[in-house]
Amino acid sequence: MNVPEIFGSEVFNESVMREKLPKQTYKALKKTIAEGLPLDIELANVVANAMKDWAVEKGATHYTHWFQPMTGLTAEKLDSFITPTDDGHVIMEFSGKELIKGEADASSFPSGGLRATFEARGYTAWDASSYAFIKENTLCIPTAFCSYNGEALDKKTPLLKSMEAINRASLRILKMFGSDATRVIANCGAEQEYFLIDREMYSHRKDLIFTGRTLYGAPAPKGQELEDHYFGTIKTRVAAYMKDVDEQLWRLGIYAKTKHNEVAPAQHELAPIFNTANIATDHNQLTMEIMKRTARKHGFKCLLHEKPFAGINGSGKHNNWSLSTNTGVNLLDPGKTPAENAQFLLFLVAVIKAVNDYQDILRASVATAGNDHRLGANEAPPAIISIFLGDELTGILEAISHGDKYEGKRVEMEIGVDVLPHFPKDTTDRNRTSPFAFTGNKFEFRMPGSRLSCGGPITVINTIVAATLDQFADELGKAPNFRQALEELIKREYKDNSRIVFNGNGYSEEWEKEAEKRGLLNLRSTPASVPCFCDKKNVEMFSKYGVYSETELKSRVDILLDEYCKTLNIEALTMIDMAKKDILPAAAAYIKELSQTAALAKDLGADCEFETDMVKRISTLASQTYRKMGDLENQLVKCKEVKGVLAQANCYHDNVFTAMGELRAYADEIETLVGEKYWPYPTYGALLFYVM
Repeated sequence: MNVPEIFGSEVFNESVMREKLPKQTYKALKKTIAEGLPLDIELANVVANAMKDWAVEKGATHYTHWFQPMTGLTAEKLDSFITPTDDGHVIMEFSGKELIKGEADASSFPSGGLRATFEARGYTAWDASSYAFIKENTLCIPTAFCSYNGEALDKKTPLLKSMEAINRASLRILKMFGSDATRVIANCGAEQEYFLIDREMYSHRKDLIFTGRTLYGAPAPKGQELEDHYFGTIKTRVAAYMKDVDEQLWRLGIYAKTKHNEVAPAQHELAPIFNTANIATDHNQLTMEIMKRTARKHGFKCLLHEKPFAGINGSGKHNNWSLSTNTGVNLLDPGKTPAENAQFLLFLVAVIKAVNDYQDILRASVATAGNDHRLGANEAPPAIISIFLGDELTGILEAISHGDKYEGKRVEMEIGVDVLPHFPKDTTDRNRTSPFAFTGNKFEFRMPGSRLSCGGPITVINTIVAATLDQFADELGKAPNFRQALEELIKREYKDNSRIVFNGNGYSEEWEKEAEKRGLLNLRSTPASVPCFCDKKNVEMFSKYGVYSETELKSRVDILLDEYCKTLNIEALTMIDMAKKDILPAAAAYIKELSQTAALAKDLGADCEFETDMVKRISTLASQTYRKMGDLENQLVKCKEVKGVLAQANCYHDNVFTAMGELRAYADEIETLVGEKYWPYPTYGALLFYVM
C-alpha cells in the first residue's frame, strides 16, 4: 500500500479541483470560499459538472447532501445522477442547484419545537469549506441543515458561526500586536476511544443491542488492575481491523495518525493530526461511521458508548483545541520564554477567564445520559470544570499577579543511564484528571464522551473565548498606553479568575471540597447542567455572536433533556425485559436443578449443604430482583406522567436511574452464583477477554 498515493484519493480536494476545473472557475471558487461569499449559480453549475464527472469516474452512481442533525449522527438521502433522455436511455447529470441546496424532512429530526409534525420543510446547504468525498459509490457533499425559517437544526451551522466569531475577535487582538495575519483558525484534534467485542457474543446481549451498554454484568475475575493492556501489543485480529480502518480513512483524506490499546481490556484509541475545527468534526463523524461499519467485516462490534461496562474505564473523545493564524503562528505556543511572550499570555488569560465565566455551559456541552456514568468515575475528569496549566505557566502568572519577576528556568531531563540522551524537560506535566488541560501548545478538553460530536463542545469553546477576547480588545483599544494596559489586564484577569486553575488530583475528595470553597460548579448530571444554556448571560453571549438565538438554545435544551428521558426509558424497559424473560428464568432453572440434586443426595444419605445453601441464597436474590423489577416498573409509570421535559428528566434521574441501580445489584449477584450453562448472556469475562 502506497499511502501518499492513496491519501485523499476519494476526495474532491485542491489538487482535483485544479485539475478538473477551468482555471478561472477554480480561482473564483477559492475566492468564494476564502471570503465567505455567496456561490454564483453559473459558477456552481461548472463546479457541479466537474464534481459529477470526477465522481462517476470513481464509480459513483448517486450523490447526497451529507449533514449532521441534532441526533449527533450523520444523515443522508441518496439521489442518482441519472436523467432520462427522449430515446429511453439516461445520461448522468448534476446541476449547480442540486449542489448548492437540498431538502430534507425537518420534522422527522430532533428540533426541540422548532418544527411541528405538519411543518416538514428543511434545507441543506453546501459547506464549500469542507471537501466533497466518495463513500460507498456515493458523492457526499458536506452541508449545513436548517429549518424553513432559517433556524439551525444541526451541529455544523453553529460551529461555522463560532469559528467566524473567534476569527474576528482574535484579529482585533492581533492587530494591536502588529500582526499581519488576516485569518485565525480554530483547530481540533479528536482522540477517539472505543471498544471492540466479538460480534457473535454481542448478538446475545439485548442490552448492548438496544442501548449500547451492558445493563447487567458481574465483574470478571480480572479487569484492568494489572495495567497490562494499555499500550500493549495489539492482537492480530484487532491489528487487521485497525489496518483496514486506517486505509479507508486515508483514502478519505483523514489524517489518522496514532492507534494503540487503551487502559481497559478490549478498549482502543485512534487519534488524527490536527485540522480545522469544521473539517475535524466532519472527519470524526466519518471516522466513527467507518469504525462501526468495518467492525462487522472483521467479526467485531465497535462500541462507542461512554460507559459500556461497569467497573472499568469508559471511553472519551479528547478534543484538543488550538488557534492558529494563516501566517502559520500557533497563538497558544508559549515559545522558549513564555514569561516574555505577552501575546501568548493574553490569549492564555483569555482562555482562563472564558472557562471560569462559562464553566456551566462547558459542562452542559458534554452532557448525556451515557457520559454521566463516566464523568467523575476516577477514570475521566470530574464533573467540576477546572484548568491545568502546569508548574511553569502557573508560576509565571502567579509572579505577574503579585508584581514579581519570574525566576524559573527549564532543565535538562536526566534519566540516569549514560547511553540514553539528555533532552529538555517539558514545561508541563500531563494531568489526566483535569477537564481542561494545557498540553504544551493547545488545550485538551477531556470531558466529551466517545459518541459525542466534536461540534458542540468546540462551538462553545470558540464562542466563550471570542467573547472574552472582545472584552479585552474593547479595554485595550481605549487605553492611552497599550503596553501598560496590557500588563495590568493580564495581572488583574489572572488574579480574578485563578480559582479555575488547579494542577492537582481531580479525583480526590479533597478537590471536591476545595472546589466548593472556591465557588466552582459541580453539575453532576445532565438534568442539572443542560438548562444552563438558557441562563441570561449565556443567551446574551450566544445571541451577540449569532451562534445560537434564544429560540435555538431553548430547542437544544429540550432536545438534550428529551433524549435523556428516552435513553433512560429504553434502558429501564430493556432491564425489565431481560429480568423477566432471561435472568429470573435462569435463576429458577438452576434452583430447580439444585433442589432435585439435593433431594437425590438426601435420599442417598449424602451431605447436601452446598445445594441447600445455594437454593436459599439464589431464591432470596431472585425474590429481591423480582421486587426491584416491580419498583422500576412503577417508577417508569410515575415519570411518564410528569409534565414538562425538565421535570420529567429530573424524575428519571432521581427515581428511574436509582431503581435501575438497585435492580442491577441483585441480578449481578445472581450471576456470580448461577451455573455458567444456565446464565443466558456472555459474561464480562467472555466479552472483554475474547480469544484472538
